[in-house]
Parts: sequence; C-alpha cells; structure tokens
Amino acid sequence: MAHVAESKKKVVQEFIGLMDKYPVIGVINMANLPTKTVQGMRSKLRDKGTVLKMTKKRLMKIAFSKAKKENLGKLQDYFKGMPALIFTEENPFKLYAQLERNKSSAPAKAGQEAPKNITVKAGPTSFSPGPIIGQLGKYGIKSGVEAGKLAIKEDAVVAKAGDVIDTELAGILIRLGIEPMEIGLDLTAVYENGEFFTSDVLHIDEAEYSNKFMSAYSNSFNLAVYVAYPNDETISALISKVANDSKSLALECNFLTSDTIIDILQKAHSQMISLSNNLPEDALSDDLKQGKATASDVQEQPVTGTVEESPKVEEKKEEKKEPEAAGLGSLFG
Repeated sequence: MAHVAESKKKVVQEFIGLMDKYPVIGVINMANLPTKTVQGMRSKLRDKGTVLKMTKKRLMKIAFSKAKKENLGKLQDYFKGMPALIFTEENPFKLYAQLERNKSSAPAKAGQEAPKNITVKAGPTSFSPGPIIGQLGKYGIKSGVEAGKLAIKEDAVVAKAGDVIDTELAGILIRLGIEPMEIGLDLTAVYENGEFFTSDVLHIDEAEYSNKFMSAYSNSFNLAVYVAYPNDETISALISKVANDSKSLALECNFLTSDTIIDILQKAHSQMISLSNNLPEDALSDDLKQGKATASDVQEQPVTGTVEESPKVEEKKEEKKEPEAAGLGSLFG
C-alpha cells in the first residue's frame, strides 16, 4: 500500500471539513492570474466570510468522494485551467456579481482565449501609413489615411469569444489601447442544495432587469388607474382623474361652478366673436361696427371674473335696453 504524506491527508481533511460546513461551493478558474491579484481577492473574500482554497486536482477529487453532500463530486465537470474551490454562505448570484465587480481589464497576450468578442471601433489612430495597413487588413480592419494618419473606417470584430489570440493580433490590440482581457476570479459553476448553477445562469444584467421591473411597475400602475383600482400608489392619480373628468363634464353641460365659470364665459365670448364675424355689416350694432373682434383678440384679452361678478353683466345689459325702451315709447306716444 502506497504511503500517503501526512501533509496531503491534512489538506484532504481540511477540504472535507469546508465542504461539509459551507452550503455554497463554487469552482474558480485561476489561470493567468498574477499572485498579487489572487492575494488581494483572497483578503477581500475573507472579510466577507468566504474561503478560497486551491490544491491538486487529485486531492480535491478525494475530498469530493468523502464529503457528505449529495452529487458534490460533479463540480469536477466544471474544472477549467487552474481550478480552485470557493466556500461561502453567500447567495450564488450575489457571489458571482461580487467577483465580476472586482475584475479589471488587461492587455491580451499571445495564446490567450478571447473572453468575448473583441471589436476594434471606427475612428482615428496614431499610426502612420505603412506596413500596418496590411496587418490591419489581415484581421478585416478597413483603414484609410486622414490628416496624415491612419483612420479605421468601420467597426470590425477581430476575434470571437473562445478564439486564441496570436502574437500579431495581440500587438495590434496593445498599440490600439484595447484591453479585452479581464483579471479576476472566474467563477465557472456553483453548487447549492444539490443543484448546479453555471456562469451563464449566474450572469444577470442588472440594468436590464431594473428596466424590466420599472416597465412592469409602470404597466401595472396604468392598468390599476384605468380600472379605477384604489391603493396607496394610485389613489392620488384616481382623485385627480375624477376631478378632471368632473370638470370636463361640467364644461360640456355649461354647469356653472367656481371652477368652471371662467372657462364657460371664455367659451361664450369666443362663440359670440365667431358669430359676429360671420354677420353682414348692416346687422351689427354700433358697438360691433367699431371693429370686428377676432379669436386672437379673445386670446390676448381673456375674460376674467367670478360667479359674484355675473350680476354686473346683467346690469350693463339693462342699461343698454333703456334707450331702446324710450325710443319705442316715443313712437307710440
């Protein structure tokens, strides 16, 4: 029987203890990560009660086989690059978001895989015309000379997600100032309560979901107001709607109130002006002959007043009738 070093036994026991203790266990790909970055991330995670551990795959496999959690060993299917395990009580989605926020950009190196589509944007460059034109064309980048410098004519995808970046492309990207790589802990999968969540499931576009919630709220609010469903959110809008509808109905029926009197008088005045403008000249009174009013006159000089002022209007009408009555009396006298 082969002898197993005590140090390896301790490592296995430590991993088994962590697997049994923490409800959430994730697989991290630590390939191409600088030591300084790993140390900084480990410190941040430790402050939040999360443990990051790395050892040989063979020792992790032994720990998986002896852990109490059901099907935990399937996490090995998600090992990539240089795998490490992360142990936490944090929600898997929050854990993924936290790790993504702590990533930083970095230049691409030859032999690395593109984490996503790499696009060179259209615009000016600092390149002088020369062999660089052919190098750009090799990757489908259309360029031309503007003000003595090369300018990229249109956006071009120079590498798709998963493509291996060669030396020449890496050099071009560096000269263009494009840093497509991300430095940070790459969470590939998480185990929780017998279920596995891969990175594509854990990735949530927070802005997109926020917009969806706002849209759902707006649609629900509009529906509730439309069907006159009262609650804390809609009551103010419903009261305003009732007030506006009531005023509109009162105006349509010429029902005088303190809220409608001004609008009704303005409407009557406007109708009177419109009617007078369509009458023949000999049918107009002396007051109207002095100058036909127009709709614009009504807008420039709006009628103002209150319910209490309405008797004054009648008094003026009576004053105008007195001369007419005297004239009739003289005819019959």
